[in-house]
Amino acid sequence: MTTPAGKKPFQPIRVIGPSVVFMLFIALWYAGRMLLSENKRFLVPPLHEIFTVALTSSKVRAEVIESTWLDIKVAVLGLAIAIVLGIAIAIVMSMKDWLEISFWPYLVALQAIPILTVAPLIGAIMGYGMAPRVFVTVVISIFPIISNTLFGITGVDKSFHDLFSLHVVSRWTRLIKLQLPAASPAIFAGFRISAGLAVIGAIVGDVFFRAGKAGLGQLVDVYVSRLRGPEIWLVILLAALLGLAFFAAFAFLNKIVVGRWNDASR
Repeated sequence: MTTPAGKKPFQPIRVIGPSVVFMLFIALWYAGRMLLSENKRFLVPPLHEIFTVALTSSKVRAEVIESTWLDIKVAVLGLAIAIVLGIAIAIVMSMKDWLEISFWPYLVALQAIPILTVAPLIGAIMGYGMAPRVFVTVVISIFPIISNTLFGITGVDKSFHDLFSLHVVSRWTRLIKLQLPAASPAIFAGFRISAGLAVIGAIVGDVFFRAGKAGLGQLVDVYVSRLRGPEIWLVILLAALLGLAFFAAFAFLNKIVVGRWNDASR
């Protein structure tokens, strides 16, 4: 049921459901901690210690803020490059069937390559600073953008194509005024998937390419080596929240750009 303005009414389950799951998570956290042996329990601290112990240290706060900001920059830059390249590649592949057939197996192979195995090679070629971190982010996040954009562009109803053919429009006009707008729900779905992957790529790249400032990947490695449980989980929590923030940003953009006319995207 919807309101006269077309907006869905408030649904209590949207608050109650996540709240119940959160309370269940807290209960399972403390139960799991109690089941651990005494010498391992410090690695799973009480949830409140993640904030009271870790955040009361000005040194920890400074380290975490600096590392988070670095990973945000890497993720944003890598995702921006992936979006531009991904959409461009999908458009090219959509123009001819033989282009899609020729490129698709290699794109799937690129997605299937374990980054961990080629990280040393990437470092040897590109160095160990910012560039390889961005490169890894692009590689990890580009495939959903290509696949979703290609699916959206090639999935336009044939009757719409017939209408444009009757008006004898050019290929680019058809692409800009028909295919890309019609594909926008699928494109934004790819953006949301890739947004989370970009954060993963930034942190994975940070683990392997250690020149320059340390990101969250290096920071958690340092805390693990020092057996600092609350700080470890603080970094993990921040990484999760960072991925959630990127996803939410594109969900919000999707609602603004697409949700006004596409019910499935609201």
